[in-house]
Formats: sequence, C-alpha cells, structure tokens
Amino acid sequence: MARLAGKVAIVTGASAGIGAETAKRFAEEGAKVVVVARTVARAQAVVDQIKAKGGEALAVACDIANEDQIKAMIEQTIAAYGRIDILDNNAALTDSDAQMADGAVADMDSTLWDRIMAVNLRGPMLCSKYAIPHMVKQGGGSIIFVTSGKGTQGDLGQSAYGASKAALINLTQNVATQYGKQGIRANALVVGLVLTEGLEKNMPKPLRDVIESHHLTPYLGLPRHIADAAVFLAADESAFVTGQALFADGGFTAHSAAVSDFRKMFAGGH
Repeated sequence: MARLAGKVAIVTGASAGIGAETAKRFAEEGAKVVVVARTVARAQAVVDQIKAKGGEALAVACDIANEDQIKAMIEQTIAAYGRIDILDNNAALTDSDAQMADGAVADMDSTLWDRIMAVNLRGPMLCSKYAIPHMVKQGGGSIIFVTSGKGTQGDLGQSAYGASKAALINLTQNVATQYGKQGIRANALVVGLVLTEGLEKNMPKPLRDVIESHHLTPYLGLPRHIADAAVFLAADESAFVTGQALFADGGFTAHSAAVSDFRKMFAGGH
C-alpha cells in the first residue's frame, strides 16, 4: 500500500536534484505533490514526469526569499487540495557563484550573508509559519527541514551556508516542541555530498575520490537516497519520531577525522 496515500505534500526547491527526486518519490508513494520552484516552467517539467507515471502534482512558482510569494504558494496549495500534510523545506541557495563567494568570516560580504540567510533559513521558517495553521486545523502534519553536514562541522569556507544549515537544526527542535501536542512533527534531514547531475558535471573526479574516502559507505550519495529518507520522515511509520536530526550522509560525520588517513596507512602495512 502507498505509504503517503491521501496526503498532500509541498516540496520546495523541487526543480532538480534532491528536491525533484523527493517530489517524484512522494508521488510514487501516493501523495499529491505541490512542486515548488522559482519558475513555473522548471516546476512543470517535474510535474510532467510525475503525471507521466500516473501521479498527481501541481507546479507553483515561488521565490522563498519573498514572504508574499510564500503566502501565495500556501494559498494555492489549499485552493487546489484543501490541506497540507507534508512540508519538505528543501530549497537552498546553492548556485556556484554564491558558493565560491561564501568564504572565511573575515572575508565575508554581508550582502551575500543576508542573501544566504534569506533563502536557507528565513525561507523555511516562513514556509512553516504559513503551513502550520493549516496543519493544526486538520490535526497534524510532518515538516522536514533539509539541512547539511556543513551545519555540524567547521570548514575552510562556506561560513554563511554552514551557519544557516546549523540554525535549521535548532529551528526543527523549536517547531517540534511548540506544535508537537497539536499533532505536528518536525525533523531535520542532514544531508552529505550527493551526486546530483550538476555535481557530477562540475566536481573533478579526484576531489570526489577524496570525499568518498571519508565516507563509511563504499559510494557517494544519490538523490534517491535522500528522497527515501524523506519518505520515511513524511510517512506515518515515523509517527513517534520528532525533533530529531536524521543523518543521511554515508557516515561522513560519524567518525574521527583521521579514519581515512589511518585506513590508508594500515593498508600500506605501516
């Protein structure tokens, strides 16, 4: 039986990569899916794929840095389907220009910092703000905040991105605490490196190999791996799971930083 049958799901940042795969997995499991992207054309491309496999979906354009557009997106969802059972806050600012400019703190451009926070942190907060009253009215729902291992570790760059993703974990706990007695669950899905199409094209293989050596799995993550974890958090089978951070990162953050070096040393007989 479809695990999300009868449910209505919103997935933001759903035009490609993890978001698109999550939207398609939700539809495969029986949900009616609102596919949210910055342009309706990009959202519609995913909707067409869902419908081609017999699913039901709606394309909605929304810039989650814009509060009025978020309100309109929630209203469109209610107008089309009458309820919201699942909110998957997947959208984030990940374009290459922003990532390259997001460096060390002493070099940080405050305008870029504010832009990253507006999309990565303020956007999910506002999506939740406007979805929660509808969930409360119907008796509950599941909110998923897609965050990153960057929010649990220090790094040489991506200071703003990491801070925004760390804050999402605490936002998850606040939502779970404030609305749990009204039937709303909130969980953070902590994502590691995922081989999206864009990453495969733009990340050199030697760099991928270095990162893979620090995984506990013999492979890097795929969008499907993250989408499957999102289905679990969205479905009733996780009814007793809330306020938690589920790491879907191949064990990248679960071990000592020296493990990869020790593995190479032991393999060499030293």
